[in-house]
Amino acid sequence: MKQQNQSYLATEKIGKLMGKYAVPCIISLLVGALYNIVDQIFIANADYLGSYGNAANTVVFPLTVIALGIAVMIGDGTCAFVSISLGANRKDDAHKSVGNAIMLCVISSIVLMAVYLIFKDPILTAFGGRVNDETFAYAKEYFFWIALGIPFYMFGQAMNPIIRSDGSPKFAMFATLAGAITNIILDPIFIFPMKMGMMGAAVATVIGQILTAVLSLWYICHMKSVKLTKGSFGFFSNLMKKFLSLGVTSFLAQISLVISMAAVQNMCTKYGAMDEIFGQAEYAQIPLAVLGIVMKFFQIAISIAIGFAAGCIPIVGYNIGAKRKDRAKQLFTYLLIAEAAVGIVALLIVEFLPYQLIGIFGAGNESAYYTDFAVKSFRIYLCMMPLAMINKGTFIYLQALGKAVLSTIISLTREIIFGVFLPIIMPIFMGLDGILFSFPVADILTFVIGAVIIRKVYKELSIKE
Repeated sequence: MKQQNQSYLATEKIGKLMGKYAVPCIISLLVGALYNIVDQIFIANADYLGSYGNAANTVVFPLTVIALGIAVMIGDGTCAFVSISLGANRKDDAHKSVGNAIMLCVISSIVLMAVYLIFKDPILTAFGGRVNDETFAYAKEYFFWIALGIPFYMFGQAMNPIIRSDGSPKFAMFATLAGAITNIILDPIFIFPMKMGMMGAAVATVIGQILTAVLSLWYICHMKSVKLTKGSFGFFSNLMKKFLSLGVTSFLAQISLVISMAAVQNMCTKYGAMDEIFGQAEYAQIPLAVLGIVMKFFQIAISIAIGFAAGCIPIVGYNIGAKRKDRAKQLFTYLLIAEAAVGIVALLIVEFLPYQLIGIFGAGNESAYYTDFAVKSFRIYLCMMPLAMINKGTFIYLQALGKAVLSTIISLTREIIFGVFLPIIMPIFMGLDGILFSFPVADILTFVIGAVIIRKVYKELSIKE
């Protein structure tokens, strides 16, 4: 296939480029987020699964994020490296990095699948799965099938940003959308008339992931800007170090999020058992189920934030490679404005429509304690959404600039130092409410650090070559 010239990335209007690259990326990420969210919605509304199935879904969710973390490290890193290479006219580096990315993705996904299947019980226990017997049984059933789909899931997620870097954000969106629609169609069929329960939800998800992987594979074999050959698939350690270093921030952001979720979920189990209401066996799973729902809404909002930033990676990379810092600076300004706007809209929704949100997740089939705790969780846990969106956009933009170390440091500060220690320390004084308040406090502290970084980036981008 004829190779495509991407010089328009250094000449087209910034706003138009953001629309072309960011919007399809946002849709792709939202659709990807819908896989787990759709499962949880249908599970929550199945009266034979209810909050037990909901809690089980929450337990398994961080384990899919681990797979996503590895995939985006490979995919985002390659995306950034390919864009920089094309901007500097190093086409040989571009096609070899894509070939290496494919090999790494396949090998790592098979290894992770094996680990999940062999150590299923202790892994689920580590994420709060033993809150009660019903939740643990549902979690094991769901996790088994999800683990079998890990290779397909990781391949689709890793290839998505690579396809965007090839100048085809719409196809990347289509591949993800096709899989998600398949999941949405199959979920209610498997869960309700066929009564397949947690297995049905998982199998529907895996079938959708297989479709996305197949479509992604087809595109990789027909790339425009990068032409793959047999020589693309050797192990080039020097190139791996370069593109993985650019993607390590994405990996650490996801893995640190998993560590944070593990802390939150275990604290929910611990302090829920001490609560007057949730200490009762029939209500023990509610805090875990509710926090999972709240995090799912946050995932929707953060997917938009990440989509704006990740969609800018090819634009930033190309312009930095082409020595156009002025355009990179303008893009950063547009990005910060967009992230703040997303956060404000999300904040208004959680503060004014929490009853409607929890109603989507089967509140009508649960006790009043379920709804009351959910409303409080939405309003407290997510009250600093604008800052969270700006923080995330800044992390990814730094990665696109090639500042992987700096991006990694502030990302780990948010998710590990603040995201783990605050949920552990604050409940000592505030009980379950301490877990809820730990999230906005972490975002405030991170934003203080991020503001300094943002100012520094603006100064650097203002220096003429």
